[in-house]
Amino acid sequence: MKLSEVKTQLKNLEVLNFQLENGTPVPEHFHVTEVGVISKHFIDCGGVVRNEKVANFQLWDANDFDHRLKPQKLLNIIALSEQKLGMEDLEVEVEYQADTIGKYDLGFNGKNFVLQSKETNCLASDKCGIPQEKLKVSLKNLTTENSCTPGSGCC
Repeated sequence: MKLSEVKTQLKNLEVLNFQLENGTPVPEHFHVTEVGVISKHFIDCGGVVRNEKVANFQLWDANDFDHRLKPQKLLNIIALSEQKLGMEDLEVEVEYQADTIGKYDLGFNGKNFVLQSKETNCLASDKCGIPQEKLKVSLKNLTTENSCTPGSGCC
């Protein structure tokens, strides 16, 4: 989800909630302790130099049980980050404490923002010798339309 999409959703919300993909809510007394830009400059395993940038939100579950972050307050924090940091309309990544700090993509289910699991991947699979995944086709689903039948002389 891009930052512009987050801002659009925030403008339409009365209550700001986050949840994990499995439906577990982030406690409603969470804090957004950081809004920023993370840049990553690296070389992949195929030797290609890459640059990535994401907008980053850090959620923190404190024992401040009376705290409730309002959508407008987060919009104000984002606006300040855009002004002071020159934050662009980037994909949003969320950091949230699990067993260790977890990084999540961000989605929206119509009511809540959803922390979506991220996965690692090889960016140079053609150079590493990793085979492309083969398309699994069930033979029972193949159609015989426009195909040769025994004895038809088409092949």
